[in-house]
Amino acid sequence: MTSARRQKVAFMQRIDQPTAARLIAAGLLACWLGGVVFLCIAVTPARSEDATAGAGAVPLAVLHAQQQRIDVMQRASAAAVAIFAGEAGGGSGVLISRDGYALTNFHVVQPAGIAMKCGLADGHLYDAVLVGLDPTGDVALVKLLGRDDFPFAALADSDEVEVGDFCFAAGNPFLLATDFQPSISAGIVSGTRRYQFPAGTILEYADCLQVDAAINPGNSGGGLFDAQGRVIGVNGRASFEKRGRVNVGVGYAISANQLRNFLGLLKGGRLVDHATLGATVATSADGRVVVSDILESSDAWKRGLRYDDEVVSLAGRSVRTVNAFKNVLGTLPAGWRVPLVYRRGGRREEILVRLAGVHTAADLTNIVEGKPQKSAGKGPTPPETPPAALPDAVQPLYEARRGFTNHHFNTVERDRVARALAAGGGQAAWGGRWILSGRLATGEPFRIELSDKEGVIDLPTGTTRVDATGELDVNPSPPGSGGMLAALLLWRRLLREGPAPLGRTSYWGTVPLDPRSFGEADAPRLVDMLESSVAGVEARFMMEDGGVVSGIELWTAPDADPCEVRFTFPGPNRPQDLPRVMPSVIEVRHGNDLFGEFRVETAVFEMADGEAAGGEATPNGANTLPGGGT
Repeated sequence: MTSARRQKVAFMQRIDQPTAARLIAAGLLACWLGGVVFLCIAVTPARSEDATAGAGAVPLAVLHAQQQRIDVMQRASAAAVAIFAGEAGGGSGVLISRDGYALTNFHVVQPAGIAMKCGLADGHLYDAVLVGLDPTGDVALVKLLGRDDFPFAALADSDEVEVGDFCFAAGNPFLLATDFQPSISAGIVSGTRRYQFPAGTILEYADCLQVDAAINPGNSGGGLFDAQGRVIGVNGRASFEKRGRVNVGVGYAISANQLRNFLGLLKGGRLVDHATLGATVATSADGRVVVSDILESSDAWKRGLRYDDEVVSLAGRSVRTVNAFKNVLGTLPAGWRVPLVYRRGGRREEILVRLAGVHTAADLTNIVEGKPQKSAGKGPTPPETPPAALPDAVQPLYEARRGFTNHHFNTVERDRVARALAAGGGQAAWGGRWILSGRLATGEPFRIELSDKEGVIDLPTGTTRVDATGELDVNPSPPGSGGMLAALLLWRRLLREGPAPLGRTSYWGTVPLDPRSFGEADAPRLVDMLESSVAGVEARFMMEDGGVVSGIELWTAPDADPCEVRFTFPGPNRPQDLPRVMPSVIEVRHGNDLFGEFRVETAVFEMADGEAAGGEATPNGANTLPGGGT
C-alpha cells in the first residue's frame, strides 16, 4: 500500500470518532476523493453504528458530518449581512452581537456614508447606521436597527487558527444576494500571520489569515468562520488575476484578535488610528532585528530604547523579522501601552511603551472624506452628511463631532459606564472628607485626606496640599509623583458625581488592564476607559466590571510623563473590610520610577452636611457604610 493510500485510509478511519471537527472533516473527505463516497465503505472498517440498510449505503458518520456542516453554515448564514449602498455598490458584513452590531470593511461603507441598508437571511431589509471607523485597518462597525434579538456569531481566538484548519466564508460576492441569502465558499486556512503592504492605499492588512476559500468582489467585510461557526476573521482582500478580476485562490481576512483589540474604540464612535512605536527597525548583517531610526519625542525613547538596540519581542510576541514587527504593530490601537523587550550589549531589558498614532487627526479625516492627506489641521471631522438626508430611523442615532465618526455612540458607552459606577452604591452620599491611612511598603505611615476643598497627604518626607477648587496642573504634588493628589481628587469626584459632571468626559475605548500580561496563556483582559479634560489636566480612568475604578493616568502637560495610579482591591487577607470600590493598595508611578506603594489599613468617609448614609455613627463622627468599612 502506498504512503498516500495509508494516509487516506487513516484519515477515513478517524471519521468514526464522534468529535464535531472530525465529522465535518469526513464530509470534506467526500469532496477530496472526487465525490466517490462508496470508497469510504470500501476502506473504512465496518462498525455497527455505521451500518445502514442496503449494500452501498452511505455510512451514518458521513451523513452526520454533512448535516453538521449544513447546520453550522445555516447558523453562520443567519449572521451574515448583505450591505447595500445604493448606486455606490455594497458588500458584506457579519453580526457579532444580539443588539445588532456588525463588522465590515471601511472600503465597503465609505461610499454609503452614515446610513445604509442591510439585508439578512430572514428576508428582511434593515436600516443601519455607521458607528465607528478604522480606515488603516479597513474595518468599520455598523449597527442594524429594528430589533434587539439579531442572530450573531461569536469572535474566536484567531491565534489558535492553524494552517490546514477548515474555514468558510459567508457573504455577498458580486452583490448576488439580492434575496439577502448569502453565498458560501469553503476551503482551508492556507497561511497565518501574513503581512499585506498598503500597495498605494492606507489599507494595511497585518497579521492576517490567508485562505483558499473563494473571496471575490462583494465578499469584502463578510465573516470568515471556523468549523464551529465562530468568526476567525473578516474578509477584505484577495489576490486576483489582473485581467477579469478572477480569484486565483488566495484571500485574506483581518484576524478576529485584531478586531477585538479595536472593538471598544469602534463602539465608542471613534475615528480610530493604528499604532506606531515611533521607531523603525531593519535586519542587521547578522540577522537581528535592530532599531534603525527612532524619534526622540517618542515614548520608546523616553523609556530608554536607542539606535541599534535589538528588538526581541513586542506585546508578548517574538520579533525575528521586520515583517513580524510590522505584524504585531498593525494589530494594536494607538494609545495602548505594551511591553517591549530589547537587548543591548548582550543585556536584556524590558520596558512598557505607550504607542503613538500612525496618522495625524487631519489625515484621518481626509482619508475618510476621500481627500488628499495633509500634515496639519485642527482635528478630524466626521463625514459631512446633512442630517436631513438621513432616514428617520437613523437621524436620532447620529451626532457629528470633531474627532469622532459618530459621537452619539460615545455618549451611549459613557452612559453605560456611568450606570455601572452608580450601581456600586453608597459613594454618592460620601460628601465629606475621605481619609485613607496605612503604611508604605517601607513600613512608614501615611495619611491621605480628600475633600471638595483640598487634597492633603502626610508622608515621612513632609505634608503637601493641593487646592481642589483651582487648576490642578499648577501643583503636581507630592513632588516626584507627577500629580498623585490631583489624580485622587478627580477619582473621588468621579465616584461621587459620575462622568458627565466631572468635565469634558468621553468614552475612550478598551485597554489592557495589565499591559505586562501580553504573552501569557490568556489574552490580556480588556477594560473600559474614560478620558476627561478638567481643571487644566488630562485624566484617564480604567473601569472594571461592576463600576470599579482600577487605575488612573493623569497628565499635567501634554509632553510630560503622566502620573500612573493603580489600585489593588481587598483580598482575603485584608486588615479590615473596605467598601467594594475602595482599594487596599495604591501604587503610584511616574516615568520609569515607582513613587510609592500605599497599603491602606483604614478608610473613613464622612457624610456631607444634612446627608445620611443609613449607617450607624462611629465615635469619630464617621459612618459605617453598607458593604463594610467606615
